[in-house]
Amino acid sequence: MKKLTAVLCISTVLMANTVMAQDGTVNELKKEASRDIKKDANDTIPRVWKTGGLFNVNINQGSLSNWSAGGDKFSFSLNAYLNLYAFYKKGKNSWDNSLDLAYGIVNTTSLGNRKASDRIDFLSKYGYAIGPKWNASALFNLRTQFADGFAYSKTADGKDSASLTSRGFSPAFILLSPGFDYKPIKDLSIFISPITARWVVVGDKNLGPLYGIEPGKRSRNELGAFATINYQKKFNDKLNFRSKLDMFSNYRNNPQNIDLFWTNVLSAKITKFINFSLNVDMIYDDDTENVNPLKGPAPQWLQLMGIGFAYTFKKK
Repeated sequence: MKKLTAVLCISTVLMANTVMAQDGTVNELKKEASRDIKKDANDTIPRVWKTGGLFNVNINQGSLSNWSAGGDKFSFSLNAYLNLYAFYKKGKNSWDNSLDLAYGIVNTTSLGNRKASDRIDFLSKYGYAIGPKWNASALFNLRTQFADGFAYSKTADGKDSASLTSRGFSPAFILLSPGFDYKPIKDLSIFISPITARWVVVGDKNLGPLYGIEPGKRSRNELGAFATINYQKKFNDKLNFRSKLDMFSNYRNNPQNIDLFWTNVLSAKITKFINFSLNVDMIYDDDTENVNPLKGPAPQWLQLMGIGFAYTFKKK
């Protein structure tokens, strides 16, 4: 009997300890569940970088066989455009970067392969706020191209003739400009500089004279005034418009003749991956020889329109 009583006492003590231990565990779990989660201080820091871009490619193809109305038996065109941007903003400091790449080709039975568009345009601008709408800024711009370019004409006997007018990175326009940036509204930026250095670089000496470079040299340095107007409007989730107008006046040579570079891009989303785009570019530089040697300097126009694949990407 004594042994049985001892066993019961020991069992009771063990069960009591087990229950107390379980109660302690449950209480700890309750405390953990009710504990407030403390956020990492870094999670509350506002995002200082805004990045993204747009890729667009338009492809057209056509073929004819025994077509009484006439035309090329085969035609194919491809135009690709890529825009990347990275904008930094913290306190009074801002840093805007954008890169535009464009390339297009056309192939027809009668004309063969020809370049339709070709552009590399990199812009980097730093600003320090000195007022609600004004920044003291410094701007760097590189504008050039990927591949060889030709001017096409007809010979006296009616045959096609092509003459080389440009090469990859020839010409390249490099611009360094301190100045002031005025932003009257969110979508508009106006940069002005009274003192700007610009270099025109042509690696092929034979092409240099076509861009106002002395024979035998590969570059020309210019000093002048510069202004650029940038407008970017997002009307809604489907319609966007971008426009940039650059103006440069060379103090050393005919400052009244202002060089212009104006580019416009209108894009409209039809479906998630189908996009309509319209590109219109205009260039005027009185130092650039006309593709028709018998004529003087004239505005250069480029217009591309198409429907094709598009993809928009941005940092989330």
